[in-house]
Amino acid sequence: MKTDVAIIGGGPGGSAAAMFLSQTGLRVTLIEKAQSARYHIGESLTGECGNCLRTLGLEAEMTSRRHPVKYGVTVYGPRGKNAFWVPVKGWHPESGLFDTHTWSVRRSDFDHMLLTAAAARGVSVMQAEAIAPLLNGDAVRGVRVRTNGGTVEDIASEVLVDASGQATFFSNTGVIGEKVRGNYDRQVAVFSQVVGGIRDPGAAGGNTLIFYRQKHHWAWFIPLDDQVTSVGVVVPADYYRSKNESKHQFLLRELHQLNPELARRLPKIEFVEEVRGISNYSYRISNFTGKGFLCVGDSHRFIDPVFSFGVFFAMKEAEYAASAIASFFADSKGEQPNPFADYQRLCDRGQDNVQDLIDAFWQHPYAFKLLAHHRYPEDIIHMFAGRVYEETPLPGLVAMRAINERGRKNSVAHECAGRIDSVHQ
Repeated sequence: MKTDVAIIGGGPGGSAAAMFLSQTGLRVTLIEKAQSARYHIGESLTGECGNCLRTLGLEAEMTSRRHPVKYGVTVYGPRGKNAFWVPVKGWHPESGLFDTHTWSVRRSDFDHMLLTAAAARGVSVMQAEAIAPLLNGDAVRGVRVRTNGGTVEDIASEVLVDASGQATFFSNTGVIGEKVRGNYDRQVAVFSQVVGGIRDPGAAGGNTLIFYRQKHHWAWFIPLDDQVTSVGVVVPADYYRSKNESKHQFLLRELHQLNPELARRLPKIEFVEEVRGISNYSYRISNFTGKGFLCVGDSHRFIDPVFSFGVFFAMKEAEYAASAIASFFADSKGEQPNPFADYQRLCDRGQDNVQDLIDAFWQHPYAFKLLAHHRYPEDIIHMFAGRVYEETPLPGLVAMRAINERGRKNSVAHECAGRIDSVHQ
């Protein structure tokens, strides 16, 4: 079987890449092993995710499905007070920021919608599991798959896209390097869905809420429909183990104790989904492009879920990947050492910039609040609107990098002082 582009994974990154590519006239085959979309966290979409959906012509579909409309995010301080608000905005290079909205979604429904839309636009969707890349020297020339019926087939492609998410197909099969732990790998997320949560009144009822307790210890509250709300907590792994509780017991207690404002909004907790957990989810894989291949979204990096950038990176990188692949074909498939090197640099720059923002939030919360709400509020809104890929960083981001660097230097100084003390002792 031959195709121009094969894509592994039918989640938001894979389906969006397939739809963007279908607009170029290329033959696209999307490989997804699951027979139906699975439960997944990552339900709160950023403003730029909403704009990607509009670019793909899916706004009417999103509206018809009655997904909760999201106008922003409120982050509550540890006592349920000192909240700050980040509005959903769009950004255009010529006109700047503009008012818009996005949605929160039940991921199983959302992912199924995207995959169905891709198939309707001429993408060949194959129900199969990718088991090995097809290699020719240092180039990837396709993928071997096992269909749901057990048949093994080879799909030859000019470009193979890894959109397998945290399954990280290319890394696990040795095409690219191994995962390197990120800054937030020693954490655990425990989550479920509830009914009866108290939301903000009126049009604000679909907004995402975040409840902060202390460093690396927080909770989310994301409306999924008129009744059901996604809730979850993220804590250090050592803290989770120290409680010696089942996931159900742990989540129930944390939702009552983590933050008084969260407890107020959940006067009676009734789980309508299994309580689940994941751990060690922060990682990075370098050099994720090459001859005949590239990665999208979680297949090469995941930072931290606190500000819902995961689906944003999947869909935005899908858009950039489609553009890079179209240029590759327009250039008669030139023989550069790495035809997708510019795409890789662009993705790294965007993720590095968001990493700096999240590091400042976690490592220096008081300085972050000063920068975000007093000195550079518009710059922060720009970043949340998706303006993270420019070569020249925004002044607010430069300031965050400075406080992060001072923090690293102070940490090194304290560590060195501790070593000197131990030697003297």
